Amino acid sequence: MNSKILVVDDDAHIREVITFSLTRANFDVIEAQDGKQALVQFKNQKPDLIILDIGMPELEGTDVCKIIRHESQVPLIFLSARDEEIDRILGLELGADDYITKPFSSRELVARVKTILRRANITQSDSASSSEISHGLLFINSDTREVKWHNKPLELTATEFQMLMTMAKRPGHVFSRELLMDGSYSHNISVSDRTIDSHLRRIRNKFKGAGGEPIDTVHGVGYRINLCKELLA
Repeated sequence: MNSKILVVDDDAHIREVITFSLTRANFDVIEAQDGKQALVQFKNQKPDLIILDIGMPELEGTDVCKIIRHESQVPLIFLSARDEEIDRILGLELGADDYITKPFSSRELVARVKTILRRANITQSDSASSSEISHGLLFINSDTREVKWHNKPLELTATEFQMLMTMAKRPGHVFSRELLMDGSYSHNISVSDRTIDSHLRRIRNKFKGAGGEPIDTVHGVGYRINLCKELLA
């Protein structure tokens, strides 16, 4: 079955351009013209990924994202006419997997969709040789995308999960932002250091909510899963 993409934008022309590009790439596309309609489509159609404009009437994209994230970790890409760094960070902090500014390249948009779906194990399996990784209090199942800390489940987005998996496969190894980007994005897609930091901050906050903090910052170098402190507690 083709993956189902929900495209949400109040501009009919932009919806048409995105729908045409995704359909040519063999995706099934559902459309919504505002935030309220997007929530209805999300509940009824259960899309595999959402492309969501931020600035819309009725209900803004940021509010739609907050509502969806209360019940689902479905992959989500924000679209916005604003390219300020603070806007990008806000979008990622709300739980988006990616953030694309208008005007955008249709080819790049399709590439990012494929990358995120691949990370979410929807279009193809991308699991480790062993589906389970266990380090002390940390448990990860790459097949089901299940993450637990001290038996408490954590809900991670596709991007957050892939970043955690990248580090968990080599515990104790220090990963630069570039290595984390390579492990989480296609090689033909570049993201800023702030984007990586935003994803890591969300991962850390989720672990803190479960009572743990397994990710260390090695200043001036990068990040690592800490085997010496909380993992063996």
